[in-house]
Amino acid sequence: MNAVIPRMLCGLLALFASQVLAQSSTITGTVIDAQSRQPMPDVVITAASPNLQGEQTVLTDAQGEYRIPQLPPGVYTLRYEKAQYKLYARSDVQLRLNRTIRVNVELLPESLGEVVETCGAPTICEGCYPTGVNVDQQFIRRIAAPGSGGPSQSFESLAELAPSAESDQYGVPIEEALTVVSAAPVYNLSPAMPGMSMTLRLHPLPSGQPLRRLRRGEPMTRAHYFDMYFKGYGVNPTVETEDERFSTFSVDTDTASYTLARAYLERSVLPSEGAVRVEEFVNTFDHAYPAPVEAPFNVHVEGFPSPARKGYQVLRIGVKAREVSDAQRKPSHLVFVIDVSGSMQGDQRLGLVKRALLLLVNELDARDRVSIVVYGSEARQVLPPTSAEDKERLLTAIDGLHSEGSTNAQAGMELGYRIASEHLLEGGINRVILCSDGVANNGITDADGIWARVKNFAAQGITLSTVGFGMGTYNDVLMERLAQVGEGNYAYVDRLKEAHRIFVKNLTGTLQVVAKDVKLQVEFDPKAVSRYRLLGYENRMLSKEQFRDDRVDAGEVGAGHSVTALYEVKLNKPAPSLGTLRIRYKAPEGGDSKELETKLARGALQASYGAAAPTARLAYVAAALAEKLRGSYWTRALTYGALVELWEGLGAPLKAREDVSELGGLIQRAASLDQRQDLFESFAPVKSMDFDHEPSGPQDVGLE
Repeated sequence: MNAVIPRMLCGLLALFASQVLAQSSTITGTVIDAQSRQPMPDVVITAASPNLQGEQTVLTDAQGEYRIPQLPPGVYTLRYEKAQYKLYARSDVQLRLNRTIRVNVELLPESLGEVVETCGAPTICEGCYPTGVNVDQQFIRRIAAPGSGGPSQSFESLAELAPSAESDQYGVPIEEALTVVSAAPVYNLSPAMPGMSMTLRLHPLPSGQPLRRLRRGEPMTRAHYFDMYFKGYGVNPTVETEDERFSTFSVDTDTASYTLARAYLERSVLPSEGAVRVEEFVNTFDHAYPAPVEAPFNVHVEGFPSPARKGYQVLRIGVKAREVSDAQRKPSHLVFVIDVSGSMQGDQRLGLVKRALLLLVNELDARDRVSIVVYGSEARQVLPPTSAEDKERLLTAIDGLHSEGSTNAQAGMELGYRIASEHLLEGGINRVILCSDGVANNGITDADGIWARVKNFAAQGITLSTVGFGMGTYNDVLMERLAQVGEGNYAYVDRLKEAHRIFVKNLTGTLQVVAKDVKLQVEFDPKAVSRYRLLGYENRMLSKEQFRDDRVDAGEVGAGHSVTALYEVKLNKPAPSLGTLRIRYKAPEGGDSKELETKLARGALQASYGAAAPTARLAYVAAALAEKLRGSYWTRALTYGALVELWEGLGAPLKAREDVSELGGLIQRAASLDQRQDLFESFAPVKSMDFDHEPSGPQDVGLE
């Protein structure tokens, strides 16, 4: 009997200890030097909490990373210390049960000036500008009106739900989702210190409402759609040609931004401003450009007076790539890397992936092979390279996909690339296709490493396309960047019809690249054009020198794809040409770049908006909707009512097209949802808006 009691006590203690460990939480992160942006090893991190006995201390490793495991839930204060650096302390870090949150820190050297500290856990509003943005001419040139009307989110909730550009890890258990249920933020606009340039500080003030879990099966609220991560790139400035006559950018044929915005609007929620990329709205639509017969590209130019910006012309430049018939398409080896983690569970995520793959399989033939890799907690091969003629085997593999585990995206991609590399199809299409919501709570922690590997495989001829699925928790930034570095394309599937457009209707263009590293450069003639602004392509901009620098990567163009760029230009005295368009590109297999050049004839400008081709007006309507949704300074004078009238004016034949009809419905839906205030109205009223110049300094920003 006496011997049994100690054994029982030991068993109870072991059980208790295992339960404590099973219910522990973790804080992880990276520490870098704020000046050099390099990781900092041997930083001392101390975690303290009323719920923690004593303090827990760890050191960063050679990559500046740290991990504090087995912490009880509670409110923590974190201290970061290293010799010759300023001490940084962060209080009110909320750590909940069985959570992993990521706290990244930048330490300032002692030699730098005074640091302004924010006490407590800061709140973050997606689409808002950070504290300390200088309101000078450069700021106004690139600004989009902040505030999407969405709920504010604390750092901790974002760390668990949506990664930042530096944080790609999640800590959301697979059996439930999280959301933040809170009111829209109220902004505290405080002026800069006397004697300094004006500073617009946007501090979302806490709503006072607590975080709340969203259980499985509970209807999603508006707030849930803000658990998605996007990154805004501002709005291109209006440029004086006397200062800079060259406008250079990489092409972009992605369409994900438009589809994501559609998914938001159809759920009666305005999309995040950071989710809106103007060029992807425009390039979603077929502009009916004639295809080239022998040349790699055809160029189509047309212009008309701007309906929104007095004294300006809208210049549409369309570039159409050569077409390749289905019969001429190269053989392909497609390696599908499919996210089957818990976050992908559901009919509109993994279920939609399976239905999309079934559509694709039916379009492939004897030329093609398909491999399937899935990843949850681990990556595994579901289907080895299999002929597309073996439909039964392919369909059985697809039908057997089911959700499992967490999200080790890096392991899945590495296995997919290994299979593609081992079974490389010489002279054919070698494509890895990632199907995911972009959530990655395991792996992809070494961001620079994964980008380098993706780029290296692209150089070997194995390209990467990303296809996004799901609403609620979604990482647009990761999906877009992977496709951009992997020299593929990025699409978002919100319905089976969109999958049909990508994998059936546009299959050859989706798979077969006809030109890579495609760059466009417009050189405006200062005698003909005094000012210009490019609508969109903010995250594709290049310098004048990078146009002919073949070390600089650019976008790819698939067979039959078109690229449309819209400029707002103000004319000078009449001249035969507005400037010169140059296209620089490489063959799909690489090699030396080639360059095409054509003049932008002034004769392409129409006398009125109504005289322009319906497809040219369609391009403007799509761009204007995007500009309205992202709060662009320059479309404030264009009301939603006026935009509806512009859509109505496209004419019956064009409006009868399903995609164009849908665009009209989205404009009306946006008009009914958009209750945002014009944050520029107090210092730059629309009725007296200067269409040439932006507010240039403190005298124009009367903030108290």
